[in-house]
Amino acid sequence: MYEQHDAVLHAVREGVLIVGGDGRALLANDEARRLLKLPPEVEGRPIAELGLDPGLAELLASGQAATDEVHPAGDRLLAVNIRPTEPFGGGPGSVATIRDTTELRALAGQAEAARGRLQLLYDAGLRVGTTLDIVRTTQELVDVAVPRFADFATVELAEAVLRGDEPLPGTGDAGGPRIRRVAAAGIREDRPFYPVGSQISPQPGTPEATALGSGRAALVADLCQAHAWRARDPQTADRILAYGVHSLISTPLKARGRALGTVSFWRAGQSEPFGPEDVAFAEELIARAVICVDNARRYTRERRMAEALQRSLLPRGLPEQSALEAAYRYLPALHRVGGDWFDVIPLPGFRVALVVGDVVGHGLHAAATMGRLRTAVLNFATLDLPPDELLARLDELVARLDQGEAGEGDVEGQDEGEGELTVTGATCLYAIYDPVSGHCTMARAGHPPPTLVHVDGSVEFVDLPAGPPLGVGGLPFETTELQLAPGAVLVLYTDGLVTSRDRDLENGLATLRRSLANAHADASPEDLCRAVFDALAPPRPSDDIALLVARTQLLAPDQVATWDVPDDFAAVSLIRNACNDQLTAWDLEELTFTTELILSELVTNAIRYGTGPIRVRMLRDTSLVCEVSDGSSTAPHLRYADTTDEGGRGLFLVAQLAERWGTRYTARGKVIWAEQPLTAPEYQFEAMLL
Repeated sequence: MYEQHDAVLHAVREGVLIVGGDGRALLANDEARRLLKLPPEVEGRPIAELGLDPGLAELLASGQAATDEVHPAGDRLLAVNIRPTEPFGGGPGSVATIRDTTELRALAGQAEAARGRLQLLYDAGLRVGTTLDIVRTTQELVDVAVPRFADFATVELAEAVLRGDEPLPGTGDAGGPRIRRVAAAGIREDRPFYPVGSQISPQPGTPEATALGSGRAALVADLCQAHAWRARDPQTADRILAYGVHSLISTPLKARGRALGTVSFWRAGQSEPFGPEDVAFAEELIARAVICVDNARRYTRERRMAEALQRSLLPRGLPEQSALEAAYRYLPALHRVGGDWFDVIPLPGFRVALVVGDVVGHGLHAAATMGRLRTAVLNFATLDLPPDELLARLDELVARLDQGEAGEGDVEGQDEGEGELTVTGATCLYAIYDPVSGHCTMARAGHPPPTLVHVDGSVEFVDLPAGPPLGVGGLPFETTELQLAPGAVLVLYTDGLVTSRDRDLENGLATLRRSLANAHADASPEDLCRAVFDALAPPRPSDDIALLVARTQLLAPDQVATWDVPDDFAAVSLIRNACNDQLTAWDLEELTFTTELILSELVTNAIRYGTGPIRVRMLRDTSLVCEVSDGSSTAPHLRYADTTDEGGRGLFLVAQLAERWGTRYTARGKVIWAEQPLTAPEYQFEAMLL
């Protein structure tokens, strides 16, 4: 039995070492001798004299229980289990079992590294691409790679990609379009690499050029041996090597077969050099991240297109006019352009229309719809419609647009409900100011109310019925009339100014009132725009903001001349004489003949075809305007008389002599007007005969 036990003891593939109570070795099997590299004669010798690792020797001699404690023994890692023998009926001492866990530890380390890589890929999926900003997306990529995969990481992109365009052929090649460093991260801030913003031109043989040319990651395990990399910029290369950077992987950013740029991973100091397995992981990481980078590029392109469309549809400046001193601000949304717009439209008689509108939604559709509505407002304004009637016609237009675009959902191949996403909704405020009388008429369709700053500095929101938004239909729009003193300020705006994620409408309106009230009494519209934007415009607006500030002005009394006309053809000569005297007083004698002819024809038509009362008004400002009003709503029309006709040429002559002419309707009739420049054109009558 003893021989059998002894054979089993030496045959097992686990070391067994029996230690007496005095710390001396009593028995060691063959596996224990091999693992611990014990001398031939160990029985009776103290454990401390067997040449073991001090920690392991102390543990074996202590006799204390231990479970799977790992200790080094030469180039091996041993797992040690110790149990005292006395509790089991034996004498004082202990028995230790020893297992070799070196390979198991290596496999466990590899498994742990694999789990870490998988976790890094998972985290990259969550952390990279949280926004559609190209630079921020690349910065998120390097932040997730450092320090878990590399000590430093940098990203370079083609210039065209930063603008949202497709990368040009030959990007990164020698002599081709350069790439620009857009993101960097590292375990230390004093990085020795080119700073963000630097242009990099990969030379043949450099890791970047190799990666871009082959489409695969390029590994440089020892940068000291990378001669092409060092030759490109020896001074910078020496600085990088002196910093301790020793290994590099350069990976191309490729999307749909086009190279967007490169990502470089660097290791320094005591970190292990990159190996082939790291190359495979880098390619996997970049393959996932490049989708986010390309999505951000495409979004940047779409946003630039929408912004370009939007700005091309917005007014590029304010027209010259004397009724108002105006200023404006426009701020597009940070991520998606919207459909806000504004306009200052000169009207006949030196009147001015102020318009502010807002299309619901964002993107190309909203910008295009804004352009259509702005064009419609400009066209309706040429008809000289009152504000409520103009909004009614605009409401009908929006309703027709909604019906047409909602029907597009039935087109074959379009997803169900897609047409509903493009249905238009809009708000608008339209006001007309007359600088002769100081009279202002306005109406709004679901738009925030205008703000009025009086001459004394007091601020109020105009009590203007809201009306339904454009496209809703079913309800009429109501008009409000104001009498504005010279120097009063009208403030028109879109809801993006007073509402945001952090501010409700009530607080926004209160802040707007406060910013206007705190402004100086003599502040210009430009100063008021600046004060309002400083108080209300968010740094990262989620909606477009349009602001229009206008200070009213009045024409001087000596710029206006008015006469009542009796219902008698003999009055025509009286009007001509009065016109002659007034033009002389205005130093416009050279316009006498044409003005007398225009007024004669218009007054004659009013007496012959219109109804009383008839009134003539002349206005002098940047041009000369003649107006004849009567109580009839029948508008004259221009026609070409036959050679045998004795009449019918009056309006034709007016159209030829005047720069512009037209008709506008009032509550009690109509006004026919004609506008002339203050300087008579040379050879005017000769041109009429040609």
